Amino acid sequence: MAKSEDSEIFLQIADYYSARLAQYGASARGVDWNSEESQLLRFEQLIKVIARTDSFSLTDLGCGYGALYDFLRSRYPCFSYTGCDVSAAMIAAAQARNSSAVNTRYVLSSEPPEVADYGIASGIFNVRLTRSDSEWRSSVEATLDAMNRTSRCGFSFNCLTTYSDVDKMRGDLYYADPCRIFDYCKRRYSRHVALLHDYGLYEFTILVRREV
Repeated sequence: MAKSEDSEIFLQIADYYSARLAQYGASARGVDWNSEESQLLRFEQLIKVIARTDSFSLTDLGCGYGALYDFLRSRYPCFSYTGCDVSAAMIAAAQARNSSAVNTRYVLSSEPPEVADYGIASGIFNVRLTRSDSEWRSSVEATLDAMNRTSRCGFSFNCLTTYSDVDKMRGDLYYADPCRIFDYCKRRYSRHVALLHDYGLYEFTILVRREV
């Protein structure tokens, strides 16, 4: 996919999420989740990639209003955090919400700005709007390549699943084949890849680790 097409996609996605934020505020619904409970359940899966008990650095790609930072702070005593998002409104909301946080910064970007120990992406592959499956899949794979390049110890992400009930699937959302994504990550990134598809939501989480 050409760079200009990538830029157009990110502008459209930014507009979509900025509108959600304006409608629902800094909340789970503001980043297009049904509830805070499901948002926290997703975070529980995603942080399973973190194997460090000492300090670590982490990039939150598609950080929204910064909810993952609060979740991490309640579980880890020492880490540095970089939140990235394509929506300027989301970045502003996150900065306002966590203005006193230490070792924390927010960046307007579609890719991690630098290498960190871990990368996490929650929900960024779901909303494809009018893009075809093949167009969106190319964008997803390019983003995963960027996460792989910028994560020393590993990265994790989630996707809506093709195993969803057909009558509940929306045309503007992207449903990924978990077996295909697992195979892509296993062959391209690491021997140590886990597929989590057992936590009660119509989605799956992939963990890519450098070592176990």
